[in-house]
Amino acid sequence: MIDRIVNTGPDDADLQEVELEVTLRPRDFASYTGQDRLKQNLQLAIAAAKQREEPLDHILLYGPPGLGKTTMASVIANEMSAQIRITSGPAIERAGDLASLLTNLQDGDVLFIDEIHRLNRTVEEVLYSAMEDFKLDIMLGKGPSARSLRLDLPKFTIIGATTRAGALAGPLRDRFGHIHRLEFYTPTQVQEIIERAAGILNVKINSDAARELATRARLTPRIANRLLKRVRDFADVNGDGIIDTTISAQALRLLEIDELGLDPADRLLLLAIIENYNGGPVGVETLAALTAEERLTIEDFIEPYLMQIGLLERTPRGRKVTSKAYKHLGKTAPRDLNSLL
Repeated sequence: MIDRIVNTGPDDADLQEVELEVTLRPRDFASYTGQDRLKQNLQLAIAAAKQREEPLDHILLYGPPGLGKTTMASVIANEMSAQIRITSGPAIERAGDLASLLTNLQDGDVLFIDEIHRLNRTVEEVLYSAMEDFKLDIMLGKGPSARSLRLDLPKFTIIGATTRAGALAGPLRDRFGHIHRLEFYTPTQVQEIIERAAGILNVKINSDAARELATRARLTPRIANRLLKRVRDFADVNGDGIIDTTISAQALRLLEIDELGLDPADRLLLLAIIENYNGGPVGVETLAALTAEERLTIEDFIEPYLMQIGLLERTPRGRKVTSKAYKHLGKTAPRDLNSLL
């Protein structure tokens, strides 16, 4: 997979800056920018749960990567004055791993499971009774002497996060009392996030430069913060540490991020369709071979934003570029493009 500055997944640099990332994450709804409808629904649910002195119903958050699902889980736990334990679906390999996590929780605790759609099916089945009845069924021994043991669990809340809600098994999805989608942010909201992060990082940035970064951050906070850090590096080395429009433009040119937030991988995909297949349609497997990218990378990390801004369409026969994509790339669109699309 191509190393992309606009990759919505965490990279090695992010993992090395865990403490810094935590400081950039808002801790309450007041400092959490965007997702207003979601925040209103959750604030109501939290107020009701506190009034009844009960834990929250289980919550499923889904949507494209980088929009703040982990941050939202932390905010929910903080608003509930609860401890949060963080894990991921692939990390829970066996039922025993899940049992260890659940039995170490306290009443009111939050267990956040990222990539919950990747849970092992055996683990998932154990989770059903834990979520619904706060009971844990485990098998002791093997063969004819095996017996079932049911343990009582504390009253906890599971917050699951996924980029592929459709991949969840129906029985698991039905056990969530709250199911919410996180939406892409507006450029104004992204600008607010950048300016807030700049304040935390002690970076001086003028509003025009923050607006410029916001328009190229693909409507995603994770990318916005990553761009801010890379432009900060450029400003420290090639300027006086202050980010203005000149510095931001030079840094973004070096990073090859254009005015719509497209990077070389995005442009390579669009050009492959235009130059090799006259604008499409073309199958995703063919595109994966042409661009040397994995199919999942194209479907999960490249295509969503291109479709969001109207440069790419998915059809039953394959992918097609739009007239807007031709114009952006400086290509002449076929006369019959509108009829093809």
